[in-house]
Amino acid sequence: MTLVRRSGRRPGNQDTRQSILDAAREVFADKGFDGASIRAIAGEAKVDPALVHHYFGTKDKLFLASMNMPLDPAELVPKALSGPRDEAGERLVRLVLSVWDSPAGTAAVALLRSAMSNEWTARLLREFVVTQVLRRAIRELGLPGEEAGLRSALVASQIAGLAVTRYVLKIEPVASADPETLVRAIGPNVQRYLTGPL
Repeated sequence: MTLVRRSGRRPGNQDTRQSILDAAREVFADKGFDGASIRAIAGEAKVDPALVHHYFGTKDKLFLASMNMPLDPAELVPKALSGPRDEAGERLVRLVLSVWDSPAGTAAVALLRSAMSNEWTARLLREFVVTQVLRRAIRELGLPGEEAGLRSALVASQIAGLAVTRYVLKIEPVASADPETLVRAIGPNVQRYLTGPL
């Protein structure tokens, strides 16, 4: 008896999850978070869209998994920004430092280093920062739509500058500074970008 191999979509197996992640990275880098769809990712991975939902649930969760992010901004950003509006900048800087100084920060530093020399990685990191962190911050703070893009990009410039200085270039005394010292120094700048006059 001869077995006939069926063509078409691959059934679920050990490699399916990794195939979906590889396809997700390609589609997210090519189309961006907003332009990517579960259907397009499933098509790239040659699996049924239901398998993508089975393994990852939502597009947000798939994106985080494809970025190897151990922490979920959907949980962290609202916590960091809850409280007095005029202290949001400090809380946001404190959150970033707490994540980057934790064991989870090792993957983030590697991703940042890679993004500085690889356009594909830079696109993925940009999508992550814009869609998963900055948009959430804008929503939490209720920032006006016409200013939101500029404000979020200015916040990103401050946070990215801190990350590069402290974790990649390791410029002293910032590299070894107590996190609260940095929160007090940088938080007001971030606050101005979030809510102050531009």
